[in-house]
Amino acid sequence: MSSPHPTLTCGFIGLGSQGAPIARRMIDAGFETVLWARRPETLEPYQETGARYAGTVEELAGRCEHIGICVVNDNDVRQVCDVILGAARAGTRIAIHSTVHPETVRDLASQAAACGISIIDAPVSGGSPAAEAGVLTLMLGGDARAIELSMPVFRTFGKLIVRLGEVGAGQKVKIINNSLLVANIGLAQAALEAGETLGIDRASLIELLLASSGRSFGLEVRSRMETPAGFRHGGALLRKDLGLLEEVLGEESAPARQLSHAATPFLNEAAQAPA
Repeated sequence: MSSPHPTLTCGFIGLGSQGAPIARRMIDAGFETVLWARRPETLEPYQETGARYAGTVEELAGRCEHIGICVVNDNDVRQVCDVILGAARAGTRIAIHSTVHPETVRDLASQAAACGISIIDAPVSGGSPAAEAGVLTLMLGGDARAIELSMPVFRTFGKLIVRLGEVGAGQKVKIINNSLLVANIGLAQAALEAGETLGIDRASLIELLLASSGRSFGLEVRSRMETPAGFRHGGALLRKDLGLLEEVLGEESAPARQLSHAATPFLNEAAQAPA
């Protein structure tokens, strides 16, 4: 069957828990999609799809017009983009789906512009289930025309897709979102501890709170854990994002202090849990 998008070749790097379903949505939508991964076994789930493969990041960059990146941290994003910028053609668009410091994407955008390449900061919210269902929220920062050209790709895995301003704006909103999430989880932890102190059955308290005005997504997340130990990995990632917000706002910022105050006790408990 011929592709419904015959003129656009996409690339994707970062096939983790969120990146993998994003790439799969692009492939299933009919985009010619080139994948690269450090570990060959990461590519095995795509053997029966229409995916193409690149032996190097340079090869992927040279073949693609739109490249999605969903690696873990700022250093990884910089390393991948440094290689791409040296090999991609003018007119290529790079969408950074990782959550990183706004200045990281701004610096990369400045470097990319000198090569005729566009950077779109495009962090996502919703996790693996939303990615698999194609209903992620995309928080975009970048040139309006570049975003318009990339919208057919974004729509394969996103539902609410909002341009918030220039490069960096998407990252600012994402770290606010993640800081609020972990603050809400921290408040949920405090509420459950209050219930325990008062002798209230935990399961009954959770059921009632989730049906009452005190409900929140943070409470839903906390209710699925037996203890904070169940959030050791996620807590580390959210601590990073809370730290990014403190860097952007300044540690003495009242909003940064309030969010940190709510989140830190829970994050400390999660970090102390056995690996």
